[in-house]
Amino acid sequence: MPSPIIAANFKTNHTRASTAEYVSRLDGWLAKNGYGMPVYLFPPATALDRFETESDIRIGAQNAYPTVKGSFTGEIGMEQLDEFGVETILVGHSERRHILGESQAFIARKFAWFMERGLEIFYCIGEPLEVREAGEKAVRHYLVEQLEGIDTSYEKLTLAYEPVWAIGTGKTATPELIEQTHAVIKAISDRPLLYGGSVKPANIAEVLAVPGCDGALIGTASWEISGMETMLEIVKS
Repeated sequence: MPSPIIAANFKTNHTRASTAEYVSRLDGWLAKNGYGMPVYLFPPATALDRFETESDIRIGAQNAYPTVKGSFTGEIGMEQLDEFGVETILVGHSERRHILGESQAFIARKFAWFMERGLEIFYCIGEPLEVREAGEKAVRHYLVEQLEGIDTSYEKLTLAYEPVWAIGTGKTATPELIEQTHAVIKAISDRPLLYGGSVKPANIAEVLAVPGCDGALIGTASWEISGMETMLEIVKS
């Protein structure tokens, strides 16, 4: 069985200095514990950098505009990513969709643009509470719509199922619900599929034991390095 993929999304947390400290401590922990798997970190854009590490820590961007450079105030493009050797990006996160208003058409255009440039893409999908409460048929339809225009066979694609009602709320989907929903997504794409939604030390083992779950995209619980170390110790064991 392949080792689980562990990724941390810092969102709007951490500074350049605290990210450097986090990476240094994580690198030391990974090296000391003989952890042979890559660990993905998605820090804020202001904290992107080229980090010298012993272990396989891969730094990704939480967002970028589909351009090399240009007149897109407040955005970053490939020129900025290339400066730091960033080759991984999050696309389609629910906060980009629901808070910042990214449409599926724009998300698909962004996906295609970064795919053409060979970036590793972590692509997020997930339903809000009202859709979940409408039943499985509604959930299936909603998730399929979020994959519209996406090349789900792209070899550098990792999917992440993050039910919106479980992100940062402390609520986690039951193992049965995760397995059921992952089966729907797996029928569409055979790419690695992560679960995200209030993953923490108390439940990460249970989440990763779910059939069809290939890893975890972790938010709040990963922001403190001690929490990340605890979860990686659980994964390792």
